[in-house]
Amino acid sequence: MATHSLSSLPFAVFTSHSLPSKRRLSLPLTSLYGNRLLLKPSTRFVIKHHSSVTTATVSLSLPTAKPDRAPSEKSPKWSSRSIKSFAMGELEARKLKYPNTGTEALLMGILVEGTSQAAKFLRANGVTLFKVREETVNLLGKSDMYFFSPEHPPLTEQAQRALDWAVDEKLKSGESGEITATYLLLGIWSEKESAGHKILATLGFNDEKAKEVEKYLNDDIVLNYK
Repeated sequence: MATHSLSSLPFAVFTSHSLPSKRRLSLPLTSLYGNRLLLKPSTRFVIKHHSSVTTATVSLSLPTAKPDRAPSEKSPKWSSRSIKSFAMGELEARKLKYPNTGTEALLMGILVEGTSQAAKFLRANGVTLFKVREETVNLLGKSDMYFFSPEHPPLTEQAQRALDWAVDEKLKSGESGEITATYLLLGIWSEKESAGHKILATLGFNDEKAKEVEKYLNDDIVLNYK
């Protein structure tokens, strides 16, 4: 069987602790015509690899309307689930093409994140993402189909007050630890005239359930081992 040599194909092997190095490779391949192909590394091509370091900064704070509340080591930090709930709330506002992130969007964000005690409590009591989204459209209506929300829809005044309520309540408690999604949920509930409060009430959430969910204030998630 005839053998053809192809010397124009470069081959480089990279290792995590050294620069790219060239090694000889001999692979017998069968072509469509039954001939055997022999691949050899070429010295005419050099593949360079430039490593780079990417630095990511993760914020542990959410927006506040209180200018005197400067971040410090003593300031309570929001939990990762709360921050993700906030980010998912912004995304839900964008999906609905709303110009702002309201309490209803924050509520949807908690449910989209889904792993916090607040989200589990809501689902256990019949408050689901599908129902909240449906009630949001019923209450606030659909946006203009040609309108596009900003990348980060600004908070409504009620949504901002809900965030600040959560921080204030955490400070008042004197408890250590992070501000959980349960604080965020109760902050939404504290805004009586907000869309989030009205939607929760429509779906059966009330002051009694708010008292019940308070026991999860300092627990973002509890893992049960059997």
